[in-house]
Amino acid sequence: MEAAKAADQINYHDLVADEGVAKVSIVGIGMRSHAGVAAKMFATLRDEGVNIKVITTSEIKVSVLIDRKYMELAVQALHDAFELEKET
Repeated sequence: MEAAKAADQINYHDLVADEGVAKVSIVGIGMRSHAGVAAKMFATLRDEGVNIKVITTSEIKVSVLIDRKYMELAVQALHDAFELEKET
């Protein structure tokens, strides 16, 4: 990063790294045709008391940044909410 900054390839004032966060994503091509997937994710995390710091989306993915201490809780809650244990 410093070399890129020195070469004027990028510019920034400060760089802050937070190792106390985790990124959790739900991914699937079916998200295009199924409304409410993101809302279900957000409601599930809310119900578990998991605060969302950042949200990013694409056509087939929703990702959230949460406190790392809630990572396992969030993943298990989402697993249950989307019934991923069921066989198709």
